[in-house]
Amino acid sequence: MWGLLLPDLRDSCEKAFCQIYNRTQCGRSLISYSVPINFKINNTNLKMAAPEDMQVKELDKRASGQAFEVLIGTPTPDTKSDFPLAPSKKKDVSLEEIQRKLDAAEERRKSHEAEVLKHLAGKREHEKEVLQKAMEDNNNFSKMAEEKLNQKMEANKGKRTAMMAAMNEKFKEKDKKLEEVRKNKETN
Repeated sequence: MWGLLLPDLRDSCEKAFCQIYNRTQCGRSLISYSVPINFKINNTNLKMAAPEDMQVKELDKRASGQAFEVLIGTPTPDTKSDFPLAPSKKKDVSLEEIQRKLDAAEERRKSHEAEVLKHLAGKREHEKEVLQKAMEDNNNFSKMAEEKLNQKMEANKGKRTAMMAAMNEKFKEKDKKLEEVRKNKETN
């Protein structure tokens, strides 16, 4: 429990403990931090009390240590004003200040929205450029493929014409030989 208390409260409790048990020099060695201590705070807003306002009662002795009850009275006017961990008091906020904050928030929202729209417009423009380039590449590829196909077809057509001409020549030569052989047979 000592670890959860502020150092000032711990020091005040130690001083009160020392005063009750008539110890002139009270150090941390007299109070073990493992001693269970029950705190009952009379004031609700946790103001610091002077050591004179504290009462320490010994509850019982055990083999593991002693238990004490520390009663903290009402604070004196010269003690610290507020508990340091208490939430700070909110200041009064005027209607104009609230309106100014709302206007600033609206302006930030509009600015952010404009920035997001600008970013999206840039993305759309980039997508259009990419699609346009892809279409151009596709058209260029189609044209090149068509040109290559036409060149191959022309080359094949030329080869076929040359082959047909060569075959016609062979057939004409064979026809001539056949004619000669027929004439030779007829004359014989």
